[in-house]
Amino acid sequence: MSERLSPSGIPIPAVVRPGDVSTEYARDLGDPGQFPYTRGVQPTMYRGRLWTMRQYAGFGTAKATNERFRLLLDAGQTGLSVAFDLPTQMGIDSSSPRAMGEVGRVGVAIDTVDDMHVLLDGIPLDRVSTSMTINATASTLLAMYIVVAEERGISRDKLSGTVQNDILKEYIARGTYIYPPAPSLALTAEMFRFCAAEVPQWNPISISGYHIREAGATAVQEVAFTFADALAYVQQAVDAGLPVDAFAPRLSFFFAAHNDLFEEVAKFRAARRLWARLMRERFGANDTSCKMRFHTQTGGVTLTAQQPLSNVVRVTVQALAATLGGTQSLHTNGYDEALALPTAEAATLALRTQQIVGYESGIANTVDPLAGSWYVEQLTDNIEARALELLAKVDELGGAAEAIRAGFFQEEIGRSAYEYQLRVEAGETVVVGVNKFGDGQLPPIIPAPDFKELERSQVARLASVRAERDQAAVTAALARVAEAAPDYLPTHTAARRELMPRIIDAVRVRASVGEIADTLEAAWGRYQPTM
Repeated sequence: MSERLSPSGIPIPAVVRPGDVSTEYARDLGDPGQFPYTRGVQPTMYRGRLWTMRQYAGFGTAKATNERFRLLLDAGQTGLSVAFDLPTQMGIDSSSPRAMGEVGRVGVAIDTVDDMHVLLDGIPLDRVSTSMTINATASTLLAMYIVVAEERGISRDKLSGTVQNDILKEYIARGTYIYPPAPSLALTAEMFRFCAAEVPQWNPISISGYHIREAGATAVQEVAFTFADALAYVQQAVDAGLPVDAFAPRLSFFFAAHNDLFEEVAKFRAARRLWARLMRERFGANDTSCKMRFHTQTGGVTLTAQQPLSNVVRVTVQALAATLGGTQSLHTNGYDEALALPTAEAATLALRTQQIVGYESGIANTVDPLAGSWYVEQLTDNIEARALELLAKVDELGGAAEAIRAGFFQEEIGRSAYEYQLRVEAGETVVVGVNKFGDGQLPPIIPAPDFKELERSQVARLASVRAERDQAAVTAALARVAEAAPDYLPTHTAARRELMPRIIDAVRVRASVGEIADTLEAAWGRYQPTM
């Protein structure tokens, strides 16, 4: 019988026996809610409360996205997740020539806090948790969320949610960066400080393995490279004078769930254990700071345009992997996402998938139900060991920022993506409907919005805000941002002036995303990759 390998290249025995596993219960597992949290971060997990069902949405305009949010909340969704268009992610106003043709294409266009008001209209911000997938401009979008709440009379300490704010993975796998790594990391530390002091229920970062996985990484690489980035953020904050236990309990993570059910479950269990050990060994963190809380999204890259209804099954398997692995929140992809932004029907079915898993499958009745499976425990051990080996290589290079500069992450991910594609083309890895069991049918065509009209109306909306605002107040607020920005350069040695309050002041007087980004770029420069 030929050797079989997991998608990460881990050998899979035909049968795993007790003697094949070296796991010690107290050392390596422990009860749920106890260090090293292999079995979960809460003692009762889903018996106490199901995961947050947080569907990701962003549709051109703030009004259209708000309508989708309301539909999903009415259908039983328990948290919001916002997708922004590329200009918003890159700090470019909709009126800029650089935004032409991209406004509202892959998410919602947000130029000023007035757009954020429309996006969140009628949504109880003190009762609904909101996740925002935003990185280079995360500080500005969080400021907008705070100002919307403020102008509704909701205090900051009542707000709960997450900004992704994971800029390192942008250099590695995604590309929506603006500034060089050093000031970007310093800004991340400032957001840690601000949230710990002002918005205690807010997660100031969601360290993302998802996009690393989408770029072609294996499950092992996803864990290792995500933690390499996470360790850099923690070190940056500690170096800035923040006690680790003051901010680490609000760190959150974001992972993908792919099709190999057992490898994915083992990945989540291994990641929890590895993170707990890293935080304890490297930073002396307390038990609460060692808990790895994470959101999961089913694998967008696994979905096929061919036979799209088959994606419903893929998403269900992936949702089972995430929940059997103990995720705290979950987004399930629509079956039509390989073709277009998901339709309302597909988004509702994706939510129903979570609800059926949660309420009908029985997996919520006991914690970590696959624990003690010799196969799952062996996979958990193997993933942890292999991720540690990759982390050691990053450490040898000097940490995540230096590994990015050396192209280490990019080369490793590129190789894995290439090898996977070769296996698919050779038929060694079966993709149903693509390289096996095809039916010859063309993918369906899903009507697209009129993006030209959408862009025109968004540009007109921004022009209206600019015509009505107090320009002198905007100029003064941006000048205060510019005054503090040089403090976040590596050449600055004195205490940094707090930047987040100044960004909030600029947002409050209706400065735009682009104006704030341009102000910071004038002080920090623009990142230019060297390879």
